[in-house]
Amino acid sequence: MANPPSASKLVQLLRAEGLTVVEVGDWEHHNRNAKGPFGPLHGVMIHHTVTRGTDTTVRICRDGYSGLPGPLCHGVIDKKGVVHLVGYGRANHAGLGDPDVLRAVINERALPADDQASTDGNRHFYGFECENMGDGQDPWPEAQRLAIEKVSAAICRHHGWSERSVIGHKEWQPGKSDPRGFTMDSMRGRISKRLAGGKPAAPAPKPLPPPKKPTVDLSRLVTAARTDPKAKGTPVSYTGVGLVEAALVNAGLLEKPRLDSHFGTATVDAYAAWQRRLGFRGDDANGIPGMTSLKELGERYGFTVVA
Repeated sequence: MANPPSASKLVQLLRAEGLTVVEVGDWEHHNRNAKGPFGPLHGVMIHHTVTRGTDTTVRICRDGYSGLPGPLCHGVIDKKGVVHLVGYGRANHAGLGDPDVLRAVINERALPADDQASTDGNRHFYGFECENMGDGQDPWPEAQRLAIEKVSAAICRHHGWSERSVIGHKEWQPGKSDPRGFTMDSMRGRISKRLAGGKPAAPAPKPLPPPKKPTVDLSRLVTAARTDPKAKGTPVSYTGVGLVEAALVNAGLLEKPRLDSHFGTATVDAYAAWQRRLGFRGDDANGIPGMTSLKELGERYGFTVVA
């Protein structure tokens, strides 16, 4: 007997197994719980959809159709092996099935023939619909089979189940044929090998994005350069001045004690020296920043410039 993990935990389990997971809408709260309980859980059930096209398949499995409201499963496994989560909780996928099969799943032993339909499967099974026409001709790409294996193993690993807790719809409800195109014994063999390999390694943490460079506004900087020297004391009219002063200090053109975010005469002189270093002369090296000189300063010392 097992209680379901939280929806967020399920996503973690699937991704830790190496699966690509797409969360469709408000899937965590999309269920049929008003019609009956979800749990205790005893196994995973695999289906085929008898549909073509991932978008259509996901929509149908999420919304259902006349006479059978969605969700029709917990996740859709498409041809590329992507898992689309469409609901969590009770879902209309298993229907009524054989109580002897359920007992065999619980005890993890060989399945008997399914010749009864009297036990609520929606309560006791996770359900995964796989995009396939189910006609015996539509292929099952390896990426899709691998995803079925991984989904099943992830859930079994979490609950401490063996591969015998994974069954096909055709093994549960008389008259069903899904999944058609591979045998469930072969799939259970794959799941068994994966489970025997031990717990999957935790996914590597995503690399942190490169730090975003601070920005200096040229127009505000020019205003500070023109007005700050005339102001009494050392008021800060624009905090971006401090970034420019720090760059001028790093360039060896401004003494560190002058790093006060006030574009005073010392900063004007230091910036004029920077302009001359770049080859500017006369009025082009008057200590009032221009776009070319400021961009060059930013590229060398770690800030970007906006007009």
